[in-house]
Amino acid sequence: MEDSMDMDMSPQRPQNYLFGGELKADKNYHFKVDTDENEHQLSLRTNRDTMRRVVRQSKFRHVFGQAVKNDQCYDDIRVSRVTWDSSFCAVNPRFVAIIIEASGGGAFLVLPLHKTGRIDKSYPTVCGHTGPVLDIDWCPHNDQVIASGSEDCTVMLGVQDTDLGTEAFPPRGGSVVVIGADSFHQVWQIPENGLTLSLTEPVVILEGHSKRVGIVAWHPTARNVLLSAGCDNAIIIWNVGTGEALINLDDMHSDMIYNVSWNRNGSLICTASKDKKVRVIDPRKQEIVAEKEKAHEGARPMRAIFLADGNVFTTGFSRMSERQLALWNLKNMQEPIALHEMDTSNGVLLPFYDPDTSIIYLCGKGDSSIRYFEITDESPYVHYLNTFSSKEPQRGMGYMPKRGLDVNKCEIARFFKLHERKCEPIIMTVPRKSDLFQDDLYPDTAGPEAALEAEEWFEGKNADPILISLKHGYIPGKNRDLKVVKKNILDSKPAANKKCDPITAPKKTTDTASVQNEAKLDEILKEIKSIKDTICNQDERISKLEQQMAKIAA
Repeated sequence: MEDSMDMDMSPQRPQNYLFGGELKADKNYHFKVDTDENEHQLSLRTNRDTMRRVVRQSKFRHVFGQAVKNDQCYDDIRVSRVTWDSSFCAVNPRFVAIIIEASGGGAFLVLPLHKTGRIDKSYPTVCGHTGPVLDIDWCPHNDQVIASGSEDCTVMLGVQDTDLGTEAFPPRGGSVVVIGADSFHQVWQIPENGLTLSLTEPVVILEGHSKRVGIVAWHPTARNVLLSAGCDNAIIIWNVGTGEALINLDDMHSDMIYNVSWNRNGSLICTASKDKKVRVIDPRKQEIVAEKEKAHEGARPMRAIFLADGNVFTTGFSRMSERQLALWNLKNMQEPIALHEMDTSNGVLLPFYDPDTSIIYLCGKGDSSIRYFEITDESPYVHYLNTFSSKEPQRGMGYMPKRGLDVNKCEIARFFKLHERKCEPIIMTVPRKSDLFQDDLYPDTAGPEAALEAEEWFEGKNADPILISLKHGYIPGKNRDLKVVKKNILDSKPAANKKCDPITAPKKTTDTASVQNEAKLDEILKEIKSIKDTICNQDERISKLEQQMAKIAA
């Protein structure tokens, strides 16, 4: 009996259970503890220091999640069934993009945030890939540009050409990167009010991978810089403005790359791969800065992301298939700062990080919950906060940037959970009594303005994100149109072999412009012919209907 009493009253944890975290400062508490042998009187005096030891102070302790009502969900969506561990969803303050099942190639939906309810099967899609789409990513500097990667080995980007006014490119929209199973990726520009016709022609197709492209990631601070990674174990960094591959890291990974993450200013990337290594790479110097073998010893996929302070956070599996999370310091990757085992589920943990609040949300594919943790510089460094649980498992997850949240409701995160046939927003809030702007919840956050141009970054410059205040809410500005000026491939010889010839240089520029003008003219003529054919067909149809009406009237 004494043993059990001593264990219950040990100094490490009595208050958590006696008071449930509700200790008051500068008070005396007295308890009578009866045993078979004698009586003990326990007197506990608490102060603020004791409070800190008992319950860690954090403004995010009471964060809670809540799913929206059914009429605010996106229903009747055929979410992709492709076996690939990506999130299948990308979100920004204007649109939500979802990879869907499509016959004859790859496609994804782009819906304005306000278009909730049932989505008609005939709703326009972005469908330029010849293989299933594997990954999509919105440009952080243009809410209407998206990139995609696919099994067809390509990366694609699409944009509206306002000079031509063609239907394939709607006016002034957002850009997104999409990855497909066709080994290339494409970049697309979405109309400001969403799609009215399906998009089949991207702004630019980026070809360079020999196998399917499974990862795309925009640079956080430099305009038009895009990273892609494929199953050929290569990472390529592109200047989207010219369509050129300027950095090719094809000899640093011996096995498939699971994910790639930029650091805060985009000077480094970290990768997790099938060989169980976590690598930190300087892409411009093409050097490995730090490396950890067997960061997680399990055979299932890992994830690695950069934190705002430069540390690396990883998720993976132990040798016994227990899911783990770990925190690493780049200066010493031999041992983790923190390592925690969670459970034995087999779903890959997808981490979503908020650098403003230092909260990490872990969403397991196939799970029905979202766990969230706070990262601090106090042991044990990774502090569990809470879990949002629901009934249905998640097929994928989208994460809203901070500038898309409702600051009036103390919303600190918003997720878009993919079910088998719908997308369900989940809102994370911190309960506050005051209706005033909460400065401590909303420090200045990364805005949509790029800190560098692509050329500056490739020349070696670095810059932190340009921050904006959310005190009066985020008001989207007018996005720049994405313009791609491709260089003449015949002129792209190695720099060492180029000779400066002031006479021939203008001629080359003129020839290139002439070729581009001819290509545009051909596109216009084709479009005019297509419209004329459509008009002729409609005229014939109208004539037949008039004849039928005349017969009926007679």
